[in-house]
Amino acid sequence: MSPTKRKPTRKTKKPRKPVRRSKKKAIRQKRRTIVFLIAVLLVFIAVVKPEVYRTVYYSVRQIARSVASSSPSQNTIVKTVKRTNANYGKEIDRYAVEFGISGKYLKSLIILESSGRKNVPPRFEKHVYRRLKKLKAGQIKQFENLRPGHLKNASDDALKNLARSWGPFQVMGYKCILLGINIKDLRGEKAVYWGVKWINMTYGDSLKKGRYKDAFHLHNAGKPYPKVGPPKTYNPNYVKNGLTYMQYF
Repeated sequence: MSPTKRKPTRKTKKPRKPVRRSKKKAIRQKRRTIVFLIAVLLVFIAVVKPEVYRTVYYSVRQIARSVASSSPSQNTIVKTVKRTNANYGKEIDRYAVEFGISGKYLKSLIILESSGRKNVPPRFEKHVYRRLKKLKAGQIKQFENLRPGHLKNASDDALKNLARSWGPFQVMGYKCILLGINIKDLRGEKAVYWGVKWINMTYGDSLKKGRYKDAFHLHNAGKPYPKVGPPKTYNPNYVKNGLTYMQYF
């Protein structure tokens, strides 16, 4: 009698347990949701209340910059002060006496703008270039002390040079028109002299009255330090750092 064949038994699959998301993944998802909702809210505000949006945007940007920016260490300050004195000390002392401006302020300003370096590369300001193009085309009537006639014969390359900041004080190229000089003078051997002369012409009164907080803010933002609210400088610690550097000269 032949043995009976047994049917192969099928292995029953155990029911899978539901996979639980990790806490980290859940937190990331919440963050994405919050960011998305904030973005939607900002777009809504930008469309309905653009003036409110601008206020919120610049306030958030200033807070972010304040968090990101940090004051230099004492060791860094000492090294930068030595470098500035070595590269510009004698010149600054001479022109400070000539124009009746604080040498400590001028040296501190050089640190803020060019870290006391001798060979300072220019910085191109795209937003200034756009304004100069509009001025030349007659789309705007005035840009600071400039009129369309000042740029009548300026080529595109010339406009780009006017939109760059030059020298140890990083004076904008178009300031040469106010000074009555060529743009090459802002980056030549007398760059320090012309920088100090421009400072004296524009906000020398504030310096002579000892209003250094306003002076630093005027150089970087074009306006005195605000009586209410945060500074308008690109680096929120610009004025604070400048006042600190002055104590080392």
